[in-house]
Amino acid sequence: MSPAPEDHGDGRSIGQLIAAATAEMSALVHDEIALAKAELREDAKRAGLGSLALVVALAAAVFAVPMFSMASAYALHRTGLPLDASFGIVFGFFVLVTIVLGLLAYGRFKKVKKPERSISSAKETAAVLQKAKPHPRPLEPTGVKALEAADAKTADARM
Repeated sequence: MSPAPEDHGDGRSIGQLIAAATAEMSALVHDEIALAKAELREDAKRAGLGSLALVVALAAAVFAVPMFSMASAYALHRTGLPLDASFGIVFGFFVLVTIVLGLLAYGRFKKVKKPERSISSAKETAAVLQKAKPHPRPLEPTGVKALEAADAKTADARM
């Protein structure tokens, strides 16, 4: 005697096979999510440590600039310049660097343009959506009568 149409040799029906496949897919998805979470946790730890190192490096740089300024001024003073002139030269150097970097930044910011393509695409989409009108289903008299008849049957069944 041949096996039943739903029997596939291992004693499981099609419904059981589908249930098993669904359970395995669900487990696979949960495992993928757990893997993604673990990877994100690792990346977050790395990013946190990198951010901490960057903050410490920036703090060290902030403290180093005045020390460099003073050392430069005293080095210039050793060449025979008066101390006030040495500090003035170092100050002027930093002002010059600030002006050059400020002008460079201004030039770069001036080249930044608004996202023309995104704006035009959004305007086109808005125009299309404004022209689109909802198409409600017209209630035909027969449809209304059918609804009234169904309501009447429901009311009769309740009594």
